[in-house]
Amino acid sequence: MGMTGTRCSYMPAERSRPLYLAIDQGGHASRALVFDAHGALLAKGLCEVQVHHPQPDWVEQDPEEIVDSIKDAIHIALQELGASAVNLVAAGLATQRSSIVCWDRLTGEALSPVISWQDRRAHEWLAHFSPHAEAIHTTTGLMLSAHYGASKLRWCLDHLPAVAQAETEGHLAFGPLASFLIFRLTAEHTLAADPANAARTLLWNIKSLDWDEGLLHLFSIPVAALPPCVPTRHRFGHLDVDGQRIPLTIVNGDQSAALFAYGAPHANSAYINMGTGAFVQRPSGDYPGHQPRLLTGIVLRDGDESTYVLEATVNGAGAALQWIEEDLGLEDLEQQLPAWLAQNSVEPPLFLNGISGLGAPYWVADFESRFSAEAEPWKMVVAVAESIVFLLQTNLDLFQKLASPLEQIIASGGLTWYEGLCQRISDLSGLPLYRPAEYEATARGTAWLLAGKPQDWPEPEFGVWFKPHTNPALRARYERWRTAMDTALLDHARA
Repeated sequence: MGMTGTRCSYMPAERSRPLYLAIDQGGHASRALVFDAHGALLAKGLCEVQVHHPQPDWVEQDPEEIVDSIKDAIHIALQELGASAVNLVAAGLATQRSSIVCWDRLTGEALSPVISWQDRRAHEWLAHFSPHAEAIHTTTGLMLSAHYGASKLRWCLDHLPAVAQAETEGHLAFGPLASFLIFRLTAEHTLAADPANAARTLLWNIKSLDWDEGLLHLFSIPVAALPPCVPTRHRFGHLDVDGQRIPLTIVNGDQSAALFAYGAPHANSAYINMGTGAFVQRPSGDYPGHQPRLLTGIVLRDGDESTYVLEATVNGAGAALQWIEEDLGLEDLEQQLPAWLAQNSVEPPLFLNGISGLGAPYWVADFESRFSAEAEPWKMVVAVAESIVFLLQTNLDLFQKLASPLEQIIASGGLTWYEGLCQRISDLSGLPLYRPAEYEATARGTAWLLAGKPQDWPEPEFGVWFKPHTNPALRARYERWRTAMDTALLDHARA
């Protein structure tokens, strides 16, 4: 929690062939991981990156720092591989969806910061489009939200002179963070947008799989500045790393890639990935249609094959724990929280969690977070942790109503380290929860796609099953939380 600088580290390598380089550019770090054709992790480079909060609701990162961090992470992984690095046959990139960058397509110079998916600076401007919200949801699969790219891109055009000038002169490029990184990392300086990242702009038609002319007009976004749309599997160009040219053949979103970490996803499973935000996905082979209060997303376009999901987002997951850690001036929350979550006999307060904006299924950008009562600091932290569980359960309740019953939950991401969180999710949902031993789901899913979706993709070691227990106290808190949330939302609507 609370990463503040750039540090790099590595883990030892083994020897194998062929090898696949999976790059995972996340909110707080860039990772480069090398896998063999059977899913074994052989080497890993990691470089942390800073997150800046220049104003309330603003969340930014330095584009150059992110580019450098990826290069450094790759260098560390390849250096550790040594002579085996020559066996790398393909690379894949997975990034934070909904984060955007503007750049000069002639020089590659960034003309804006990375405006994070968490950033909500333009939510008041976006509210003027609320009469179009239902049509936007039908076209894009997304809710009208400032978390997505359209309002961020329009803000850059309206407030950053360098962006406006480049647009006037005809050499502006902007779009998903992934597109900027493709341009900067490939020797060919390729302009391209993959489906999973393009789909998070509020400008992409989930049926036609391309930029939507009506939405571009609605938000006054120049299509000439946007990269061409291409499939997930595509010849994006080559990475020049330590004298090697490695083909970049897969680009995806972080949550999208995580779905494939253990091979082809199962329709009757819910996939939860918990990091800075928490995301729940339920796979659907075909386009599942419009579902109120949930998102419809595309996680893979491979030739003529498309894989869709129903998805829910909880914005305040790791971000909420980081917020309470800083707000209370705590230290070592990561080490202390497991013991606090184990205090099942103690009743924590309730926390209505609007950190980074209230996501699915409520969708209120400016919801004010609050506790139901004052309490000791450690109980307040537990309340924040339980609010993540409660938000996830609210969405799982919706998932259960929309299709055949769920059979299990597969959980990944850094927050699954907290066994107390995993057990609560299992107890409240009544579903067994499987936590794989390998935490790097995004990179492993990228590697599976790079390797050609092999049938043989065994886990390097078995994970942990959490079986649901009867937990009446947790269930009672959840019901009180639902009531308190409904009341707060009514008050917000009347204000």
